This record gives sequence, structure tokens and C-alpha cells, in this order.
Amino acid sequence: MATREHDAPVVTGPARVGRRTKDLVTVLRPGEVAIIDHEDLDRVAAEGLVLAGPAAVVNAARSISGRYPNLGPLLVAAAGIPLVDAVGSELLDKVEDGEPVTIDGDVVLAGGVPLAKGERQDIASLEASLEAARRTMGPELRRFATNTIEHALKELHAFTGDIAVPDVPVRIQGRHVLIVVRGADYREDLAALRRGGYLREVRPVLVGVDGGADALVEVGAKPDIIIGDFDSVSEATLRCGATLVVHAYPGGQAPGAARLDALGLPYTTFEAPGTSEDIAMLLAAEHDAELIVAVGTHSSMVEFLDKGRAGMASTFLVRMRVGPILVDAKGVSRLYQSRVRKRDLALLVLSALFTLVVITMVSEPLRLWIRSVWLTVRY
Repeated sequence: MATREHDAPVVTGPARVGRRTKDLVTVLRPGEVAIIDHEDLDRVAAEGLVLAGPAAVVNAARSISGRYPNLGPLLVAAAGIPLVDAVGSELLDKVEDGEPVTIDGDVVLAGGVPLAKGERQDIASLEASLEAARRTMGPELRRFATNTIEHALKELHAFTGDIAVPDVPVRIQGRHVLIVVRGADYREDLAALRRGGYLREVRPVLVGVDGGADALVEVGAKPDIIIGDFDSVSEATLRCGATLVVHAYPGGQAPGAARLDALGLPYTTFEAPGTSEDIAMLLAAEHDAELIVAVGTHSSMVEFLDKGRAGMASTFLVRMRVGPILVDAKGVSRLYQSRVRKRDLALLVLSALFTLVVITMVSEPLRLWIRSVWLTVRY
């Protein structure tokens, strides 16, 4: 990376091109230039980019369109990664994977030839865009609320009547169920649960929703159930022996079935409206779980807009149905304490020693016995 005086750094590196950011981050390597087409870059995708450590990120679309205040682009800039926005989707067809590209200010070049020009972003420009989005998000909020209410009325019967929940060869009744979604703070929440001993001592049923299954594997845990449309789960995780449940939408369409058929993996289907994380909660609740602990699940308008959803009707209805047994992982990690800690053991030993010393000091027969043993050993 070269730097010109009074100018933004000039960055050169091999291009890594991907129209789906969540797929790109699985192959992106440090020092490469990520070329994406992701309007309103969401927080989870941005975290994936930052972890991959690219030399720069070039976005064909606008990382902040102004519809709502999405924080993803700010995470990229805060990590010191140059970000160039709105270069146009044509760039993805002009650049081949591995081809060296250069980012000079707001221009993308290959072999010294300019290919596209965009907007070079920094923390100040992104913060200004976020503030503008916050001021003008009223219409988006109204659309989101209207969509949620309308769809909630349409889907009410599906969540209040009998739901055809599939049987699974995993005992859920009376147990905790940990449902992991790759949402906000999922890595931190999983790490906290692991450090606190919750995973080891409670041994909850582990349910990964799509890429959440890979998140479980990353912390050394094996998912018991994987549920979703299977577009973002690694093949290695799919073959770990977990029960696979494909989310089928009303009418029977099951996008994830084709991939599992191609891999020759057995699965069952769960037909229900809503998101895969919604039906994961329904699966746990209908099989009489004692507690559902949620990691990375979505609950705010910004999180749903980040996911590209215009409302949260099914989530609202499911939360109402399973509410009494649903808790967020943050609360569990703060409240749960390992039953036996090293500090507690040390205090127990010290207390025992102190008690023995006190008994020795006040008991004449015990003092005589200790004295006789000492004399025997000495002579």
C-alpha cells in the first residue's frame, strides 16, 4: 500500500469478486480487494468482511442508501479498511477473480486502466449519511409497521392453530434449547456462554439456523439440529451428523431441499410461514423445551431491514407464542455462573484448614495425640 501526500492511500491487491457478500467472505483472504454489490451493507456482512482482513472494499451499490441507519459500512471504515461506494454493477463483470486491481482515491484501476469511479468513504462521510438516514427514517418505519400488521393478520391462523411440527430424533422435552443465528453479536454471546460453563454444564440441545450451525462448530460444539434453507452452511457442518430440517414455505416450496438431495443427505421438512429462526423456536416450543435461549436472533426494525425483510409479522407472532420460555443469550451469560469454580474450591480448602487449626487449638486430647505422633516420627 503506497501513500501520496495529502491524499487517501493507494491500495493494490488481487480482486475477489462476489455478488453475495456472505458467500464472498468465506473465500476472501487478507490483502485481497473485496468487490461486492451490496446496497445497505448490513452489520453481520460487514463483520465478516472485517474478520477476513481485505486490503479494501469496493461496493457496486451504495453501502448506505439512506432508507435506514445501517451500521455495517461504519464498521468497515472503523477497522481502517478503505471503502469505495457506488462504482456500478458493471465492474463485477469487468474484473476477474485474482486479477490485480488498484484503488486510487475513488477510482478502481486494473493494469493502469481506470475501470470505474465511485465515492471514497471515511468515518466522517459515513456518520453524516447515518445521521441523515436517522432524520428521514419516518416513512420507512411507517412502511415497516404497516407491513408487519397486515401480514400478522394474514398469518395469525398459522401460528395460533395446530402446527404440523415434524418429529426429530433428538430429545427436547424438559431441556434447554440453544438456538444460534448469525445475527448481531452472535460470536460474543456464544463465547460468553462457553466461558461461563453454560454449554458444558447445562448441555442444551444445540440448534443452528443456517450459518448459525457453522458458528457452533467454530466454538467447538456440534449442532444437534440444523434448520433453514441451507444456503449458508458449509458442507462439512452438514455432514457432522446433525438432524437436518428444511424450512418449507406455505405451498411446499423448500429451497434447501435441492442442495441436500445433491449431497445425498437425509432430511425432514417443516412447512410454515416466517423465517427459519421463527420455526426453530416453534420446533423447540412444540416439543416442550424447558427454556429457549436465543443467540443472534433478530428483534429490531434495523436488524430486519438488514436482513432485507420489510416486516416482522411472523417473528412478532412466534415471540408471543413462545414468550414465556424465551430468553436472550445475553441475559443467560450474565446470570449463569458455573456451579463449581476454582476460586470456590480454594476458599473451601482454606476454610477446612482453618477449621482444623481451630479444633487443634481448643482440643487438649487432639493436641496430645499430635504431640505423640511428632515424637514418634522424630525419634
